[in-house]
Amino acid sequence: MRTRFILIQTSHAGNVGGTARAMKVMGFDDLVLVAPRWANVLRREETIQRASGANDVLAKARIVDTLDEALDGVDHLCATAMTPRDFGPPTRSPREHFRQLLAGASEGTADGAPGRPGGVAFLFGSERFGMRNEDVYRCHACLSIPTDPSFGSLNLAAAVQLIAYDWRLALGPMAGGVAPASAGPRLADAASVAGMLEHLERALVAIDFLDPMAPKKLMPRLNQMFNRAALQEEEIHILRGVAKAMLETAARSKR
Repeated sequence: MRTRFILIQTSHAGNVGGTARAMKVMGFDDLVLVAPRWANVLRREETIQRASGANDVLAKARIVDTLDEALDGVDHLCATAMTPRDFGPPTRSPREHFRQLLAGASEGTADGAPGRPGGVAFLFGSERFGMRNEDVYRCHACLSIPTDPSFGSLNLAAAVQLIAYDWRLALGPMAGGVAPASAGPRLADAASVAGMLEHLERALVAIDFLDPMAPKKLMPRLNQMFNRAALQEEEIHILRGVAKAMLETAARSKR
């Protein structure tokens, strides 16, 4: 689903960079600035520093003069404002609204959406005066982040981060899920486990822990224990190293 973050009349360059970073870590890259204070805000040093590696988001970002231009291709608008407006769209928490939105609203619901939109935009107002009523009125919903009522003013980039996180969470598999930091470990195959057990058995005999004439159920029990452990290849190497050291120690003691 196309997702756009729109900053309206942003006054601090650092917040543009912080927004780019917040978007990138959540997998979004469509940023539009409407009439920012600085015409060169995307190239300012403070912006680039606060982006902290999200330079590709900045490079793709667009600056436009009006909100109409920013909304090209967008079907569903979400305002972000602390204070509900009279005669404005319904005010909901992000997660509540995202659940309803992705479930597909039927004709005649509060926001009038007939189904899943093709493009969603999140609007963020100026740090100095927030969002204008006329901008909020154009939206299908007003998202209110559930902050402490006595101190609910969020930094712009922090608000973007929270909305981007909740939206990614709502999208679930469509957003790609949670990517592991590295490739998962490789489990040892049955042949590797069997080879390790044979090596370990010889070592246990060498140190007189296992009597080969009366082995009882030791090796089958060890086999089951290691199967439950779902050993990784690296762990097989460690156990073989232990077995090798046991054999070498037993050989030296018998000289």
